[in-house]
Amino acid sequence: MLEHQTVEVLGELGLDERLRRQAFFHDGFELRFGGERHRIPMAELAGGRQAVIYGQQEIVKDAIAARLETGDPLHFEVSDVRFEDLASDRPHIRYVHEGCERLLECDLIAGCDGFHGVSRPSIPSGVLTTYSRDYPFAWLGIVADVEPSTYELIYAMHERGFALHSMRSCSVSRFYLQVCPSEDLAAWPDERVWEELSLRLETNDDWMLKTGPVTKKDVTAMRSFVIEPMQYGNLFLAGDAAHIVPPTAAKGLNLAVADICLLGDAIVSWYDHGERALLDSYTETALTRVWRAQHFSRMMTWLLHHDAECPMDARLQRAYLDELVGSEPALTAFCENYVGLPLAARMHYPYPSATAA
Repeated sequence: MLEHQTVEVLGELGLDERLRRQAFFHDGFELRFGGERHRIPMAELAGGRQAVIYGQQEIVKDAIAARLETGDPLHFEVSDVRFEDLASDRPHIRYVHEGCERLLECDLIAGCDGFHGVSRPSIPSGVLTTYSRDYPFAWLGIVADVEPSTYELIYAMHERGFALHSMRSCSVSRFYLQVCPSEDLAAWPDERVWEELSLRLETNDDWMLKTGPVTKKDVTAMRSFVIEPMQYGNLFLAGDAAHIVPPTAAKGLNLAVADICLLGDAIVSWYDHGERALLDSYTETALTRVWRAQHFSRMMTWLLHHDAECPMDARLQRAYLDELVGSEPALTAFCENYVGLPLAARMHYPYPSATAA
């Protein structure tokens, strides 16, 4: 799920041609609890901003295609990557590509290599402060060759656990079920998955879940993770290299794009004007949005997942959900966070924005 501002950024970069043709543009979503359906008019309450459903790997394909079109280098399958002299004015990256060791001399390094990449571990010990939390549940996800039963997302809070109905295309649907982190996929044959989805998504009216062949299953652990600062010397971390959010509010990719907007503008300011202020303040500016997204993701995760060991939570969740669907001010604040807060005022450069060493 892409936030409104993420789609705007992709448009600025000329990366939205396929997205405009293939994505789902949503004006609302549905909350289900107590057997009732509650459509949330998100765009109406959030100043017209929509949520857009478009596969993350599709964005990767679009970005790769744009990079290759420039003729600039893009190396895959590199190994033995290591950073040197990060605190100097000329940090280095050494790596092996096509059997040859290579040396890349840099002015700056953007560490966008995910949670398991080499960027964050390259920062000396003692520099970073880590904040993390593992959640006592996970998501069992499936992809099925079946038309979506609805063309807006459904979030269901149920005593058997959370369920989510999403879509990949007009003929492919995506579903998630709350399970234990240690869940064995072998314990979930297709029949059990559909039965559980039907139970958790069930309503008091005649709504029916469409079923079809399951083509993929996986289990996704849920955690919150943030490191501070997001920079060291001339290394700047972005996206999952610096922070992880639970998938409930779909903030991960959107936070990464927000990071890159800030970092990209800071790099351009430095190259074009010799101003380092935006680079120096990158951590402080980025973390303002990161912590806000962490808070909303954690709140939404708590709101929709069932904890059998804490009956009081179920009563608190229901009280908040009743307030949410019955109070326009409360629902407006929820929708504004869900669809994504606007980016701070920033520079706008056509693609490509700058050429850096």
